Amino acid sequence: MHNLFQDLRYAARVLLKKPGFTVVIVLTLALGIGANTAIFSVVDAVVLRPLPFEDPDHLVMVLATEEGEDFPNSTTSYPDFADIREQTDTLEDVAIFHGTSSTLTGLDTPERLLGGRVSAGFFPLLRVQPGLGRLFREEDDLPGGENVVVLSHGLWQRRFNGDPNTVGQTLALDGTTHTVVGVLPAGFVFPVELADAAIWTPTAADADYFPNRGLKFVSMVGRRKPDVTLARAQAEMDTIALRLVQQYPETDTGRGLRLSPLHDHVVEDVRPAALVLLVAVGLVLLIACANVANLLLVRGAGREQEFAIRAAVGAGRRRLVRQVLTESGLLAAIGGGLGLLFAIWGTGALVAMIPDNVPRTGQINVNERVLAFALLVSMATGLGFGLVPALSASRPHVYAALKDAARTTAGLRHHRLRNSLVVFEVGLALVLLIGAGLMIRSFHRLTRVEYGFDPDKVLTFRMSVPISAYSDPAPRAALYGEVVKRLESLPGVKSAGAAASLPLRGIFSLRLDIAGRPAPPPGEEPSARCNSVTAGYFRTMGIALRRGRLFTEQDLRDAPGVAIINETMARKFWPNEDPIGQSIKPSAVLGDNDPERYEIVGVVADVRARGLDRAGAACMYFPYEQQTWPFMSFAVRTTVDPLGLVAAVRREVAEVTADEPAYGFRTMEQYTAASMGDRWFPMVLLSMFAALALVLAGLGIYTMLSHSVVQRTHEIGVRLAMGAQKTDILHMVLTHGLALTTAGLGIGLLGAFALARVLASQLYEIGATDPLTFVGVSLLLALVALLACYIPARRAMKVDPMAALRCE
Repeated sequence: MHNLFQDLRYAARVLLKKPGFTVVIVLTLALGIGANTAIFSVVDAVVLRPLPFEDPDHLVMVLATEEGEDFPNSTTSYPDFADIREQTDTLEDVAIFHGTSSTLTGLDTPERLLGGRVSAGFFPLLRVQPGLGRLFREEDDLPGGENVVVLSHGLWQRRFNGDPNTVGQTLALDGTTHTVVGVLPAGFVFPVELADAAIWTPTAADADYFPNRGLKFVSMVGRRKPDVTLARAQAEMDTIALRLVQQYPETDTGRGLRLSPLHDHVVEDVRPAALVLLVAVGLVLLIACANVANLLLVRGAGREQEFAIRAAVGAGRRRLVRQVLTESGLLAAIGGGLGLLFAIWGTGALVAMIPDNVPRTGQINVNERVLAFALLVSMATGLGFGLVPALSASRPHVYAALKDAARTTAGLRHHRLRNSLVVFEVGLALVLLIGAGLMIRSFHRLTRVEYGFDPDKVLTFRMSVPISAYSDPAPRAALYGEVVKRLESLPGVKSAGAAASLPLRGIFSLRLDIAGRPAPPPGEEPSARCNSVTAGYFRTMGIALRRGRLFTEQDLRDAPGVAIINETMARKFWPNEDPIGQSIKPSAVLGDNDPERYEIVGVVADVRARGLDRAGAACMYFPYEQQTWPFMSFAVRTTVDPLGLVAAVRREVAEVTADEPAYGFRTMEQYTAASMGDRWFPMVLLSMFAALALVLAGLGIYTMLSHSVVQRTHEIGVRLAMGAQKTDILHMVLTHGLALTTAGLGIGLLGAFALARVLASQLYEIGATDPLTFVGVSLLLALVALLACYIPARRAMKVDPMAALRCE
């Protein structure tokens, strides 16, 4: 222990002798360690950390699969759920859930709340205990029982001031009285669809849908029995799915069941990008370590006489290695401490940048796991960049180092090692730069896609009305129509419209029957996405009419059924004929109206309905008067700042209906930005890491060549004295640096091809081996390397031959 303290004191004195050198190394390490720690805090919370439930590894999502791209979702129906629950032997239980929303009234102001509708077994399956009161019982799940509700802990604190007497009280949801039976524990979050749920109700509220096997909108979660493997449970699901197809071919043909561990299901969309970022920031740290090792080798070359003297007076190799590693460890400890401060700040910045759809972001923090990671990284970093200089310093050539010439020739034997580190840095930098280049090119392509609508100065919001109060669709249609008229009368509003689903928000599919065509086999019916819109919707959203006409105020409920389709649907189902005048009938109508047929009266442009990175699918639109849904999204095109009209819009809606507030105010530009968020966030981070790697690689080349020029001063002087031109010296230094750069580029290209394959799923309309990116990025790195080589080369050209020879 005494020797350790002695080494630490000596290391501190050595580092303080050259504060500039020490600061550069500490900052380099702090950036590398801090970036790694910050990214790990995100990856740990979002991807690595187990879900906060008892035995989370046994929880599985029971996903319903269906053939055809128009049916990618994994929901099922109430009758299918009942059959699966009854027939399974490998799952302890299965529960269902789906998202909903309700208007809370009776308090200060009405509030639209997101909620979860779950079967009685949902909370017991997750092993969740109530924070207050009780959770749902089996009798709560039966039609005709008392309306009950469970509150989230956050809502209980916010709207009920954490009053324990809230349990047993009643509250009004969508105009219906519910009894509060319990409050969930603090921190409970179910991260699939219901992460923001504030109120929880039993599935008894969906009793009207219980018999309908064709209406598939609920999700299933299950728990494997402890002695059952996932493969065995999956085999049973395959058997059950086949049995359902045989029993109910009209609704279940082409459908299957797939088990996915709940944790994998939650993180499957974000895991690839998260792991790519973790690897990328790890490469940055490796480049930083190589740079620091190079700097320490340069300094070690100047300390060869010191180590030679110590070896001459009896210091053994182990003693010299320990001293150099102590200095490296002290640098790593200081860099790690500063890096942790950077990570704390950086984690907050990352959370602010993360897209809204990334799960579990509320759990991101610098906790004990992150601190342990930072400590481990600091220790590994200290060993990584310190080991090579330590081993090099432990083998001093005592006789040569004590000669007078040592000051100018010391360290020549380390050239190969420093050259290898530079090649290593350049190769890693190229890997990161090509990855960033591919992401940037992909994102650029995404920003240039045709939206199919004009998002400029469009304010959107949502409204929902309870079926209990608006069971007749006529008052519903009248309410929405009155809201649109009031919106159009506001100053600064050009037009207004409404739709069941706005672009980029997602839209579900329905099977349909096309008049004049033979009935296809069950499960093979044509399908298209379905929307219900007002007459002014297309004009407000800037969706172009291609053929026929748009809806008018005369397309009322009692008028003949009409429909508008998009170009993709026209090409798909009527490739060689005019779809105008054709008639269709969807398999289900959610708007309480059911004309015998809908005549196609117009064709409009394709719209990116499910995201900017997903091409338009077949879509059909119906007049909201003929399909009046209980929920609608409104769009208001303005001549002023859209968000500046929020207060006026709220006021107009409140005058139409005091109990159904407008909620979810966002501009269409915010929606387009959010749709790009999944690609924008990793692109920005990867670009930042690549830029840092580029700077570090350039500094590494500059440091190595600068020291090489100093070491070769005598050689350069001799060359000049013998008649060499300054351009010859320039060529010599540049050739050395560019040779190392070329070797690094070759190695880096191999690594970049491997990374590109990993990034392929993150790219949009660009190949993983895009030649323009590979060539362009390689040239960029070569130019930076040339600049890093040119500065020391210019210095070499200015060497005075007489001064160099006198020094020798």
